[in-house]
Amino acid sequence: MNEGLIVLIRGIIGFFTLLIFTRVLGKQQVSQLTFFDYVVGITIGSTASTLTTDLTSRAWPHWVGLLTWTILCLILQFITIKSKTAEKFLDGEPTIIITNGKILEQSMKKYRYTISDLLAQLRDKGIFDLDQIAYAVLEKDGQLSVLKKAEYDPVTPKDLNIKTTVACIDYEIIYDGSIIEKNLVIINKNEKWIINKLKKQGINDLSEVFLAIYNETSGLHIDLYKDHIKQNNK
Repeated sequence: MNEGLIVLIRGIIGFFTLLIFTRVLGKQQVSQLTFFDYVVGITIGSTASTLTTDLTSRAWPHWVGLLTWTILCLILQFITIKSKTAEKFLDGEPTIIITNGKILEQSMKKYRYTISDLLAQLRDKGIFDLDQIAYAVLEKDGQLSVLKKAEYDPVTPKDLNIKTTVACIDYEIIYDGSIIEKNLVIINKNEKWIINKLKKQGINDLSEVFLAIYNETSGLHIDLYKDHIKQNNK
C-alpha cells in the first residue's frame, strides 16, 4: 500500500482516537493545566503523532498505549476526587506568595517561582503597587490569584446604592446570514419578528447580516458584513 495512503488512514484513526479519549478525560485536559495534566497531554499527543507517522512499526501497539494512558488518567482522576492527599501529591496545592504587601520568599523558593514571574503576573492584572495587595495566591496551574486590600477595591453600584438591571446572557439569532431557530424559540420570538427588526433598520436581506445577538436587557445588536466604517491607514 502507498505510504501516503497509510499515513492518511493512520492519521484519521489517530485524530479521532485522540478526540474521543480527550472527551472521555473531560474539560480538565483543555483548561488551565497543572503539571500532571501537562505531562499526560504531551505524552498522549506524542503517542498519537507517532501512531500517524511511524511506518516502521504497527499501529495497534500505539493505540494500546493511548488507551492505557487514558485509562490510567481516568483512574487517577477518580482517586484524586476521593483522596485529598492524592490530589495534593499529583496536582500540588495553592500557595500564598504575598501577605499584606509582603513577599514570602520561602514560598517562592519552594516552587522555584521567580520575582520576574510574580511581577509580570501582577502587571497582567493591572497591579503595579505591592502595597495594594492583601493576599496573592499561586494556584496549582501556575496562575496568580490576587485579593486587593479593601481600600483599593473598585467601587461597585452596590457600594453607591445604585439600582441595577438584571444581568442576562446573549443569544445568537443570526450568524453568517442564517437564522438560528433554536435560539429564537428560547427567547420566545419567531422568524417574522427578527425580519421586521431588520427591516426597521433598512436591512432587507439576511445575507447582509454577519451577526445578530439578542439580550433581554440591552435588546438586539446587529453587525453587518458592510459596516461602512472608514479605516485610517497609517
